[in-house]
Amino acid sequence: MKNLPLLFLGIFFTLAFSWVGLVLTSHLNLGNLGPTTSSLDDEGNALEGEQLYPIKLGGIAKTGKQIYIDQGCMYCHSQQVRPKGFGADYERGWGDRQTVARDYIYQERVLLGTMRTGPDLANVGARLSSVDWHMNHLYHPRITSPGSIMPPYPHLFEVRKIEGYDSSEALNIPENSPYAPPDGYEVIPTDRAKALVAYLLALKVDYELPEMKFSEIE
Repeated sequence: MKNLPLLFLGIFFTLAFSWVGLVLTSHLNLGNLGPTTSSLDDEGNALEGEQLYPIKLGGIAKTGKQIYIDQGCMYCHSQQVRPKGFGADYERGWGDRQTVARDYIYQERVLLGTMRTGPDLANVGARLSSVDWHMNHLYHPRITSPGSIMPPYPHLFEVRKIEGYDSSEALNIPENSPYAPPDGYEVIPTDRAKALVAYLLALKVDYELPEMKFSEIE
């Protein structure tokens, strides 16, 4: 046991160097990131009067993020467009630029995802901007994407008998679809479905940052 102090010091310095490398260095490099404009002035400051990016989630989209988590969407979908040359994100049209650290500064819980069973969603609100498309896709993915292996989420909708006239909120499912409701019935999104779609539509990387321009993907 005479080497116990030496062993203790070895463990201590191993943990200390790991903490400095993984936590402290990352915090010093990224912890002061804030919103900024797409371009900077000559002194490196945000341009006055121009839109700051990224934009905070607002309204029911904030609720929709929690529903996204509750439904386990991040287990099949990532939210990270990789650099060109790392995978086929650009070829698949998942984003016009790679995502960078500043894109996530407002996210208390960053949902990068754990695997890619489905498409990356970092920019889904820009490339698929139709509310109808997302509603139908959530109710049953094969309405919009034949052959999709994504599970349906009918529990986020209500199938109800039409009383008098169709609801303005009813899903526009093609009548010949095997997933259309029976005659005399309609599918209505619940508040959870509306919030989740609002969140998906808010996922956009359609802006440039000083450290990442669209032109840099070429």
